Amino acid sequence: MLDTPQPPQMPLRAPDTVMRLSRMGSMFPTRLSFLRSLMRRLAAEDVAVRRPVWQMDADGFGHAVYTVTLGGHDYSLVAVSNDLPPEMRTDRVIAEAWDSAYVLYDGVPNASEVARIVASAPKQEAARFTGADLVLSRANKSVRLFAHVVQALRDGQQPDAEMVRSVGYLMRTTAVYGNGKFGIADRAVIESRPGLEGPFAAEMLTVWLIRHFTHELVEHVGRGSLDPTLKRHLGIGNSTGLGMAPFLVNHPVLLNNWMMVRETALARVRAIEVLTERQKARLVALADRAAQHLQEWTVPDAEHQARIVTLRADWNIACGRLDLDAPLPLDHAVRVVQDMSEDVQELMVSLVIEPFGDVVDGLADCMGDPFGAFCPPMRETGAMRATIEDHFDWALMPDYDAKDGCGQFWYVSEAKQEPRLGLRFSEAGSELESPLDVGRRVKALYTALEGEDGRVSDFLARHPGHALAVSRVLLAERYPYAEIRDNLIATSCLPIDMLRCKLSFFGASKFDPKSDRWTRITLCQGAPLADDLKDGADDWWLPVFKA
Repeated sequence: MLDTPQPPQMPLRAPDTVMRLSRMGSMFPTRLSFLRSLMRRLAAEDVAVRRPVWQMDADGFGHAVYTVTLGGHDYSLVAVSNDLPPEMRTDRVIAEAWDSAYVLYDGVPNASEVARIVASAPKQEAARFTGADLVLSRANKSVRLFAHVVQALRDGQQPDAEMVRSVGYLMRTTAVYGNGKFGIADRAVIESRPGLEGPFAAEMLTVWLIRHFTHELVEHVGRGSLDPTLKRHLGIGNSTGLGMAPFLVNHPVLLNNWMMVRETALARVRAIEVLTERQKARLVALADRAAQHLQEWTVPDAEHQARIVTLRADWNIACGRLDLDAPLPLDHAVRVVQDMSEDVQELMVSLVIEPFGDVVDGLADCMGDPFGAFCPPMRETGAMRATIEDHFDWALMPDYDAKDGCGQFWYVSEAKQEPRLGLRFSEAGSELESPLDVGRRVKALYTALEGEDGRVSDFLARHPGHALAVSRVLLAERYPYAEIRDNLIATSCLPIDMLRCKLSFFGASKFDPKSDRWTRITLCQGAPLADDLKDGADDWWLPVFKA
């Protein structure tokens, strides 16, 4: 049987270009983002959301169960709504109570299982869960918008469209935990199941169902029905902090696969020689949509708002440079913005990929890591040094002994078991440092290998402290996008760049940084509702408000 021929493609962008923090912190969601892929799967299977349990009082406190069948398996979201005193409402990880709590359950829970989850879910970290619980989450209301929507519905009206546009969600999650945390099921339980085999598919399904619950909850309390257009614009907010950042360092093969797929998709569309009139019109419409999305994207932080304002103006210039009749028009589109900001460049990447699902969507199947890392056998010490010179020249450049070269350190908090970032020369705890300093470790390995002549295994037997660095170097040739090519312990390292990169793969938009260590985002905004999966499953890239 002959292999299916692959579409032609241009050369991939170099890892040394792509894997820089500043560029990763400029990324936008694409049609390969995990939420988009999940929505296509839900639509293809014509998934219906069922609600077997709804035990809510008039004020919206109680619990509900939603069930879907995906890939031949049933999954149920158990949602618990609590009466939370205002003084206890906070998005910080130190919170101990939330407006709502959720578990994605493997199957359809019976009454005793529902009772167990209703008792446990509001406690979150203070409780323990079972292997039938796949995802654990919690969320707080956007109090101002939730109350406004309730009152409008009770008055027989629709909520203020501008207020819906500016906030964009009724609740925001402060964590969506998976993969064995607090006793829930390990990823291995579901990673081969149809529909959930992709990265974070179970978490994305949970978020989409939480959004559905928030819509039904506000309609229940308001005793009315939201206009579907307004409802579709109401996504799920999210507050994300440092807990997410180390994932990209600790999962180098996954990071490589995500980036490799994105870069391959770009390389494929850049090789398209001629566009049809329909494709040209689609690109123009999407470029206009992106411009409107940027107009609707506002944040309180003055520095980031100034960046958005600059991007708005630069995007108009970039769109004016498009020549969709040029030879290799999408390659031309990417090349003509190379003198502009990384924000513009990465938005253009997202744009040119968007209309070509027939060329790129299949690549989403390559974004997981079902087999684990494959490394070549250990080699001679001279070859190891040569590999470092070829793939880790970026790691050899910084002075890791200088204060600004090692001014920060990563560690895990004892209280919350969450990653944190400390200041090495003004805060205690550096002796508990987590090994995210890949660049420093590889440079130390390179220095230690000088003058060595023999097998790396013999070297490691004498110097076992270099084992982690050796493992990262061995990955380099097979996984070129596995490393963030910056010093992650420098005082100049901004964790927000790592957060934005990962969140863009989730499908997040409208990043609202609150510092360089945490951000708010919106998920599922513009995504299809449960009753319009077929019609709108795949046309919500950079959603804009339609009143």
